[in-house]
Amino acid sequence: MKVTALVGSSGTGKSYQAMNLALNRGIAYVVDDGLLIFGNQVLGGSSAKREDSRMAAVKRALFLDPGHRKEVGDLIKNRKPDGILLIGTSDRMVDIIAENLDIAPVDEKVYIEDISTGDEIRMAKSQRSREGKHIIPVPTFQIKEDFSGYFLNPLRAIRRLGMAERISEKSVVRPTFSYLGDYRISNRVVRDLVLFASYKIIGVERVTGIQVHNTIHGLEISFAINIVYGNPIRAISERVQEQVREEIEYMTSFHIREIRVFVKNLIIPE
Repeated sequence: MKVTALVGSSGTGKSYQAMNLALNRGIAYVVDDGLLIFGNQVLGGSSAKREDSRMAAVKRALFLDPGHRKEVGDLIKNRKPDGILLIGTSDRMVDIIAENLDIAPVDEKVYIEDISTGDEIRMAKSQRSREGKHIIPVPTFQIKEDFSGYFLNPLRAIRRLGMAERISEKSVVRPTFSYLGDYRISNRVVRDLVLFASYKIIGVERVTGIQVHNTIHGLEISFAINIVYGNPIRAISERVQEQVREEIEYMTSFHIREIRVFVKNLIIPE
């Protein structure tokens, strides 16, 4: 197995460029910030961006926790990849990662300055310092449950390979330890969004009893609706679920774990 490393200081756009480098080198596996990624899929590990402090994030990225280290190390051993790409902020960091995952030594080190222009690096640093945004090189749907309530914005990139196109997606998150502060939305706002979304559906006469439960894996929402008699009950209930999910996920970036809709009454128009 050939071990390649992408090295660059924090905020220089390493994770954004990782998929380009992996694609160009024919590398299918990437280790980035505590995650083992295969193509556009997270295979295992846990993201350093979920830690509560920078020190804890560094430890997570270095695989210092025995359980975390064993999980990802075993996945690599079982998968037996031909090549793997490690991402780190220094030569020493990628060497430690390779050693902890039992895949040392690093065969080749690529530096961010070799594959990004000065303008690209300056732009990446500006976004990190002004907005606290970090890139995870996997689609938003892959990590949405783990990052419920955090800023999650997909970045799509289209790669042309001869006559074919390849579309990859990266996700922008703002970590827990961001100096910009926590991102929270009150249950009252969520309830207002439920009302707003539900009343968009023709046939819904009233919405009552909205309950919002915020778990570590996402929101659980339940509420009752009155439907105007003569409308299809099942179809309207399902459409309300869809509309509420779309509205809340779009407006808040929260992962919706469950939506329970109860039909309380049928209303006969006067």
